[in-house]
Order: sequence, then C-alpha cells, then structure tokens
Amino acid sequence: MKNSQFIWSNGEMIPWENATVHVMSHALHYGSSVFEGIRCYDTPAGPVIFRLGGHIRRLLDSAKLYRIDVPYTSQQLTQACKDSIRKNGLTSAYIRPLIFLGEGPLGVVPKDDVPVDVIVAAMEWGAYLGEEGMTKGIDCCVSSWTRTTSASIPVLSKAGGHYLNAQLIGGEARRNGFDEGISVSAQGTISEGSAENIFIVRDGKIFTPPLCASILGGITRDSAIALAGDLGFEVIEQQLPRELMYVADEIFMTGTAAEITPVRSVDRIKIGTGSRGPITQAVQAAFFGLFDGKTEDKRQWLEHVS
Repeated sequence: MKNSQFIWSNGEMIPWENATVHVMSHALHYGSSVFEGIRCYDTPAGPVIFRLGGHIRRLLDSAKLYRIDVPYTSQQLTQACKDSIRKNGLTSAYIRPLIFLGEGPLGVVPKDDVPVDVIVAAMEWGAYLGEEGMTKGIDCCVSSWTRTTSASIPVLSKAGGHYLNAQLIGGEARRNGFDEGISVSAQGTISEGSAENIFIVRDGKIFTPPLCASILGGITRDSAIALAGDLGFEVIEQQLPRELMYVADEIFMTGTAAEITPVRSVDRIKIGTGSRGPITQAVQAAFFGLFDGKTEDKRQWLEHVS
C-alpha cells in the first residue's frame, strides 16, 4: 500500500502527514466510527469508481444505526471521494471514507457536543488476499470465534468497533498458516470471512448466506449475485451448514478489498480440484470485465471521476 499526498478532512484537502486526531477522541476509546472501502479502477475511458452511490448510502446508513449525525450530504461525500482521486493523481485506488466521533469527555455514551469528524483517504492498493490467490485460490479455516449477531450489535453497520471480531477471526487464521478465516454461528451455520462474503458452488448452483446470517450486506456480494444471474446461474440465499463447504465443488469470497477471490481449501480439505473453478472464473471474468469493457455496465455501476 502506497500513501498519497493529500487527505480530504472535514471539507478540506490537507497534507497526508497533517491528518491527525486527538488522543481523547471518542472513537479511539470506544470504537465509535463507521467507514467504507471503495475501489477506483483504471479503464480505457479513464478512472471510474465502482458503485460509489451504494457505498455512500451504506456509509450513511451505518452512521444512522449508531445515531451519528453526519455533517455532510451524500453529494458532498461523493464529491470528496472524486476529489481525493484527482488531487492525488490516482487512476486505480482504494478509497476509505471514515466518520468518527472526535475529542470529548470520557464516557461510553457520547455527549451531544462531541464533534463528528469525517475524512476521505485514497491510496494505491493491490489484491487484498494476494495476486496469486486470484487465480490459484486461497487456503481458509473455520475460526473458533463466532460472528457477532444482530442481538448484540447492528451487524449491517460497517462500524469500526465491529472489526475487533474480524481481527480475531482473521488473525487466528493467519497465525495458523491460513490466508483467511471463516466464521460460523453458534448453531454451526456459515456466516462470512473476516472481511468478505462467501459463496459456495454445488451441482451448478451458487449458494450464499442471507443477511440474517450475521453478515455485512456486501456491495461486491450484491454485484456477484447480479452478475451470476446474468450468466444464467441460479443463486440461492439461505442458511448453510458448515460442512457444506467441505463437499463444495467451488467456493469464492467477495469484498471490495478481496474483489472475487477463489478458495482452494477449507480446514486443509481440498475444494473441488483445489484451484479456481469454472463458475468462479466466469463470475470473476464478468466482474473484471466491467473495467475493460468486456462486460456491459447495464446497471450504471461505474461512476467516472471527472
């Protein structure tokens, strides 16, 4: 990951090194932040941001679920993302908008006068789970940590504090020699990876856990479902038992950072041929085809930076 020169901070472009926060910021002590991960792709027609409107809507929804009053409109945040790409001279980038509660008195419940700070950073970032993993697949394990549920937190919110659970899931996997961890519920049904949604292919059909399986409503997940449908595949959203992964023909993960990444093994059990399967490859090709013109952008998912 390569740092850029400027960050959009509370309505202004400031030098990267000047983007600092106070050590008494509420978000630092209590995790009171919400954020997004957004991709900008270099295309023959210039840089485009993938599903920017959907990301900004989810960002504001996340803030609403935590009763954070955001001092900027969706239009202003959209423009901030585009400005961050232009100001830093980027053509392919990862964009990170972040809304967080700033400096204020101690106390879990924030006071009404605690400021709401907003930043947008844009930077170069390659394949989250490795370039080789995009073709050969990655090795995953089922984590001993279960996913948090809507009984305790609003799981559909992409909030900073939620990612402590993700750190435990992903960190455990990496310490044990795997590329990524997969969480299951207390009942043994599949949830998602530490930062990705999961899809299972069996007998030509694609299965994925529903929103009620304690997953984040992934925008890349939604895109993969739509693209798979365009390709003629049946996509079924339902609760899935853990063991279905072990007998799957193919598995792939989706996410803004992970994009479309195949899984070659789970708990050291080979999935299918132990490499990227044909259905995964087809969905992956349709996804990346959006950025070189091979896939028609019929849903207007691509928003030009300029």
